[in-house]
Amino acid sequence: MGSRRSSGTLRTRRPLGVDLVVHGDAQEALRRIPANSVQLAITSPPYNLRIEYAGYADDRAHDEYLAWLKEVWRDLHRVLVVGGRFALNVAPTSIKAFRPIHHELTADLRALGYIMRTEVIWYKQTMGRRTAWGSWRSPSNPHIVPSWEYVLVFSKGQWKLPGRKEDSDLTSAEFQSYSDGFWAIPPERARRGHPAPFPEALIERLVKFYSYRGNTVLDMFGGTGTVGAVARRHGRHYLSVDASLEYCERAAERIARATPVEGAPAIPAPRLVELVGPA
Repeated sequence: MGSRRSSGTLRTRRPLGVDLVVHGDAQEALRRIPANSVQLAITSPPYNLRIEYAGYADDRAHDEYLAWLKEVWRDLHRVLVVGGRFALNVAPTSIKAFRPIHHELTADLRALGYIMRTEVIWYKQTMGRRTAWGSWRSPSNPHIVPSWEYVLVFSKGQWKLPGRKEDSDLTSAEFQSYSDGFWAIPPERARRGHPAPFPEALIERLVKFYSYRGNTVLDMFGGTGTVGAVARRHGRHYLSVDASLEYCERAAERIARATPVEGAPAIPAPRLVELVGPA
């Protein structure tokens, strides 16, 4: 049964449908999504760098952090359709405490049965201000300053995503541009109350390149709703999940304002739901 909070949030114990902003734990939400129902997942998990997210303590021990994410990826695998895609944005770690986390996450996902399709280099063009040269003009200890992030792309079960060609909204120019795995996209400047938001241009490329109109797009660490807003604007159904009610309320407002582009089917505005009790 569901009940409505005074804030207007619907509280639910039921399985989850689509076109929702979900306030709750990522794993609990994934376990309420029907199996084989999501064509594309896009997310960037908490970085585990003590970033001040609302509703989440970003300071797990490294092994605990990886083990937790591996269970999230396991739950995600169940809800993806055969041929469904998972685009995982992950940033390089700090210079002095370098960990090859993109390799660790890739190994875990492949161990769970995901097919690795590719990795995109998202060049963020952030080299204007540099303070970490290391040994200046010397081979003694020079630093490579990361001006990029990775988007690691996986499939479930097979490479091909079933769909109708007429439901693709990729232009020829977009296809040629996006299939080059070096994406020069500036970082998001409008924070919207979140410490690490995606730029919409990055999500637009992933949504159009890896899904059809009418597909469902999921972000289980949805923050303030970038993935949901872009998905709705381009005629996809969406699910945006976050542990912070503050972020969810912002996401619901943002997704509701997303206006469909020309030719895109109309997708409903979001309902905001809160997970309560066991499914």
